[in-house]
Amino acid sequence: MENYPFDTTGLTSDTIDLFNDTYMALKAKFDVQVTGNIDFQLEQFEVFNQYEDVNIRGSYALKHENGNDCYVILVEAHSSTMGKYERFHHYHYQTWALAYVKNDFDRVLIRRETLTDKIIELVHPVELDFEEDKAFSDTFYVLVNDRDKAVRSIDRNFRNAVMDIREDGFVVEIIGHTLIAGSQNPVMPGMAVHLAEFAERVCKSCW
Repeated sequence: MENYPFDTTGLTSDTIDLFNDTYMALKAKFDVQVTGNIDFQLEQFEVFNQYEDVNIRGSYALKHENGNDCYVILVEAHSSTMGKYERFHHYHYQTWALAYVKNDFDRVLIRRETLTDKIIELVHPVELDFEEDKAFSDTFYVLVNDRDKAVRSIDRNFRNAVMDIREDGFVVEIIGHTLIAGSQNPVMPGMAVHLAEFAERVCKSCW
């Protein structure tokens, strides 16, 4: 049996192939090392609140000379729905990037702004806007706990890195010094590479 660099327990052959293609795509472009069992404490992030549990199937460190490594994580998110006679279990396989940043952002959530967001904002403004960066503020909805920390940390370089990700459903969530970025869309090798590029860029510009 092939020794894959991720947990294959219960996975279909198609999902195993997709995970392996994702790993090979990362390895072709980055200095990637399999991390082993690291608890990234994903349960603390709001983006996973809708799931009953979240498991890491594979995690890879993108090595840097300055020692500030970032990570790409293959996640299995589990939810269930109740049918007429039985409960149905659903497993969602997603890719997320994780980076540790120098500044303390407190809590920040960044996602693409919707028409509903724009309408609500007219009545009850809660998001953080950047008057000097209208393109960013028109594209992304930014919710923060501490406006002063967020304004200091979400600088032009950071905003430019976020703007360069053109993926539907793209979300950035930051708690203190820990940032995750990704989407709830299925694992795709190309998206994993884009997220890795974003994480590397954040590591370089925010450290």
